[in-house]
Amino acid sequence: MTNPVIETILSRTATKYYDKTATLSDEQIRELVQIGTTAPTSFHLQNWRFIAVRTAEAKARLRALAWDQPAVTDAAVTFIVIGKLADASTIPARLAPVVEAGIMPAHMVPDWEINARRLYDNQPQQDRDEAVRTATFGAAAIIYTARSLGWGSTPMIGFDAEPVHREFGLAGDEIPVMLLTVGLERAGNWKQKPRRPVEEVLELV
Repeated sequence: MTNPVIETILSRTATKYYDKTATLSDEQIRELVQIGTTAPTSFHLQNWRFIAVRTAEAKARLRALAWDQPAVTDAAVTFIVIGKLADASTIPARLAPVVEAGIMPAHMVPDWEINARRLYDNQPQQDRDEAVRTATFGAAAIIYTARSLGWGSTPMIGFDAEPVHREFGLAGDEIPVMLLTVGLERAGNWKQKPRRPVEEVLELV
């Protein structure tokens, strides 16, 4: 049994070749990110940021730091997907709209902050793990949204993180987790590659 969501997931593939003439409007880019930010985040931290590299000048700067991969400049947009280190002090502000919307009672907010501090305060590995996890969830949502709209995409880890951090002005608590190209595909891209059998990766207990 399939449905449009499952069909989108099963038909997604990594796009290497893009139509260089195709563009996405700023509004289309905003829509992608808006949908991406509905992905899960721990304690509703929403500890992510996205730099949409879309001008020829900015793409060229990024490509020089991304192992000269053509997709960076050929795609309509290349996102720098950023995870921010988990900061429990932001939780009251993050949860305020949730309380105002009547989704969550206000008395729960302090407990959420306390529990987040237990997880992340003075826990640098946990802190970094959460930044990477959050950014990855957001990127995945953008990948499948792009596919549903008929666009290709590819997450990329082939870049030099420290130069990207400097060149694009990331803050001290921000990690460039991946690049994500999005655009209109052209001919020559592979179909989705077969995966390992479920029996090799699933344990039922």
